[in-house]
Amino acid sequence: MPVHNHDIAEAFNQLADLLEIKGENQFRIRAYRNAARTIGSLPQNAADLVAKKADLTKYEGIGKDLAGKIEYFVKNRELPLLEELKKEMPAGIVELMRVAGLGAKRIAVLQKKLGVGSLDELKEAAEQGKIEEVEGFGKKTQEAILQELARIGAAGKRILLNRAKEFCEPLLEYLKKAEGVKDVAAAGSYRRRRETVGDLDILIIASKQSDIAERVCNYEDVKKVIAKGKSKTSVLLGSDLQVDVRVVPQVSFGAAMVYFTGSKEHCIALRKIGQSKKLKVNEYGVYKGKRRVAGRTEQEVYKKLGLEYIEPELRENRGEIEAAKENNLPKLIKREDIRGDFHVHSNYTDGHNTIEEMAEAARELGYKYIAITDHSQNVTVAGGLKPREVEKQIAEIDKLNKKLKGITILKGSEVDILEKGDLDLPDEILEQLDIVVCSVHSHFKLSRDKQTKRIIKAMDNPNFNILGHPTGRLINERGPYDVDMEAVVKAAAERGVMLELNSHFDRLDLDDMNCKMAKDNGVMIVISTDAHRTGHFDFMEFGIGQARRGWLEAKDILNTRPLAEVKKILKRS
Repeated sequence: MPVHNHDIAEAFNQLADLLEIKGENQFRIRAYRNAARTIGSLPQNAADLVAKKADLTKYEGIGKDLAGKIEYFVKNRELPLLEELKKEMPAGIVELMRVAGLGAKRIAVLQKKLGVGSLDELKEAAEQGKIEEVEGFGKKTQEAILQELARIGAAGKRILLNRAKEFCEPLLEYLKKAEGVKDVAAAGSYRRRRETVGDLDILIIASKQSDIAERVCNYEDVKKVIAKGKSKTSVLLGSDLQVDVRVVPQVSFGAAMVYFTGSKEHCIALRKIGQSKKLKVNEYGVYKGKRRVAGRTEQEVYKKLGLEYIEPELRENRGEIEAAKENNLPKLIKREDIRGDFHVHSNYTDGHNTIEEMAEAARELGYKYIAITDHSQNVTVAGGLKPREVEKQIAEIDKLNKKLKGITILKGSEVDILEKGDLDLPDEILEQLDIVVCSVHSHFKLSRDKQTKRIIKAMDNPNFNILGHPTGRLINERGPYDVDMEAVVKAAAERGVMLELNSHFDRLDLDDMNCKMAKDNGVMIVISTDAHRTGHFDFMEFGIGQARRGWLEAKDILNTRPLAEVKKILKRS
């Protein structure tokens, strides 16, 4: 079975978790976490690099020892040190690291005092009130743990969209090469670009002679065959991700795509429209009596129901059907509409590449501008810049802009919003910048009122342009901090402040609902990648998908505008 980047990253993260629980050297732990982050963000497959005998040490945070461990894992699917640590500790101990706010030191205490070694044991201890009795915890911590456990339970086994892509795209290419295959397409939540995916649905048009079931079952990543048949085959991949592959006739392909793309609520609404027109709508087509009157294409299905074609990302029954009846659907943002990126890090702080390398990579993508927004001084873990270092960076960018052709580098900073709502750099520095992205990186546990007031106070600074990753969430890892987003959106509208849609696959922050709320309130959105290396510019596709789910059009996005217009908007005048 193939080794995916996520497999390697997960192994290194588990190793770091177990070492931290044991109280081992922090430098060593950090090295494993950095390696996991690097591997998890690589645009190419690390296993392929190993097969080509590529030099892995050229990647950030990968030294000779870690490169050797990566090669070993690719060949053996295990790390000896990790296996040793797993034998020493309870089987469920690593799962406890998923509980935000718990941390390795607290896990070690709970294990010693209460014998907690799994999520189930943690839940039992919290429900019985035992955790609040442990020194250093208390009732509030116990309540927070129960809330986190509920969040983890709700997340279930859904995986991030980027990981789903890692499994889906190679499988689609594999199936396209099968004899007699005329068309292959992914459906389900993956096609709707939901931020997490529970399973994969794939539809195929193939000749009768094609043995698609056998082709699917012989795929190298298949761990278990659940069902094998002429029209449907279900398998589990090595990651325990279920894939359902259906062979459908060409005359029904459009109807099947509508049905299996979903959402369930959207399809129910379509069936009700069909019933009102005395039509039957299912995965085989649209029928008037026993006669099929539509189904070959999705456009044909929607037209027969009296609807404008609805893009997959909108199919959540959140008003798209009503808009389609009135031919009033948005013209959704497309990848080619993007002219630049306003959240980019360099090796001045925790980025991997130089400013010039980032600019050249952006130019190759056809971008006309980027903003370098390295961290400010308060983010010490990322090597945040002090005022004099920001001024040094400003001078370098001025020189590069005279040198580089075809792209403009905007001088910026990702400035920390401090606990009381002050900004982390003085106004005399901020005034020298073209763009200021302001983000919350600490004090996530403030009350809803204090967190909201903190952000709105920061927006009052006239140098504040963009609120970065506005809710601070990490999908499947950390919920959003408690903030009144409606109040924040209204404050942004009043002040001419923009909100970021951070395209990094574990953030996708703003979520789709908040994107729609911002649009409805006239607040402009910035789709950024938070790139820390040149390959991270590719994350833009995830942000575009989220923006489309939020009904956003090119006119709603700052970085679809020409540079002259961008600069005018950034002045907040």
